[in-house]
Amino acid sequence: MGIPKVYSFHMTLSYSRDPFCCFTTSQDLQSFFDCHRRAFAHFGGVPMAIVYDRTKTVVRRHVAPGEAVPLHPEAVGFAGHYDFDIDVLAAYRPTGKGRVERQVLIVRDHVLSGRSFSSIEEMDAAFATWVPQRRAQAHRTHQQIIGERAARDHAALKPLPPTPYLVAERHLRPVGKDCLVAFGGNFYSVPARKVRSRQLVEIRATKSQVMLHSTAPDKDGESLLAIHPRAVGRGVRVVDETHWDGLPTGKGRRTTTGDIPAQPRREPPPGRETGPLETLLSRAAVTRIEVGRRPLSVYDELTGTRPFTTHPSTGETS
Repeated sequence: MGIPKVYSFHMTLSYSRDPFCCFTTSQDLQSFFDCHRRAFAHFGGVPMAIVYDRTKTVVRRHVAPGEAVPLHPEAVGFAGHYDFDIDVLAAYRPTGKGRVERQVLIVRDHVLSGRSFSSIEEMDAAFATWVPQRRAQAHRTHQQIIGERAARDHAALKPLPPTPYLVAERHLRPVGKDCLVAFGGNFYSVPARKVRSRQLVEIRATKSQVMLHSTAPDKDGESLLAIHPRAVGRGVRVVDETHWDGLPTGKGRRTTTGDIPAQPRREPPPGRETGPLETLLSRAAVTRIEVGRRPLSVYDELTGTRPFTTHPSTGETS
């Protein structure tokens, strides 16, 4: 069947031009930062800063030149976890990443050209086999052996943190009356006793899991509400039935086929006089007040007015 559309991720150390490349079939957030982790493992550490163009996985939206660039919150969290600075290229700077752009052409010509591959793993293995050859060469710009300068580059890198950063899509969604939250065309349950209808919860979704958090931690500082496996397809309900404990069942509702029984008249407390409004309200609560009905002619006689009449032959009013 062959390989679907393939994308290549490149990272190059600026001082030595030591390259890294890996291949992926997706450009989503998780794949993008997973390639970062593979690059850090390849180099044996984390650089002080990484230069990016204005990709949507790093920049939340484009702004005019000179304005502050709004960063994607997941990119900020990833950079904070690995302790490196994000350096976004200025607008209209096509040559700002020349070291990386040149590396793309080199990998294409020396690793991929004239070869066929049956899997992503074969493509990654082909690059790993070629890297020692590249490091043994002298770079045209600094005229030194790439591997020798790469050793100094690697020594200056920051150590990797003990735990990897979990990259997740983050969204806010309202809770339904049935304690289900819609995401990606599917529904996931949350505990009925911890949420209310239409409350906003935060969804943190990876490729395999969906985690639901409240926007405000509880008294113990915990915000996690539920963890579910991510559904495949659309229209799937992923439900933990214990989450429905606390929803109203309707069993406690009372019904009647007769009239509502009269409520006993409440007497005012001793020493307090009852006003006319309180007397009227208490009387209305116990008895039904009948309203008299009179024809309109009675009011005409009382006010001395004569009703308007219309002559059918002329359509005139008198």
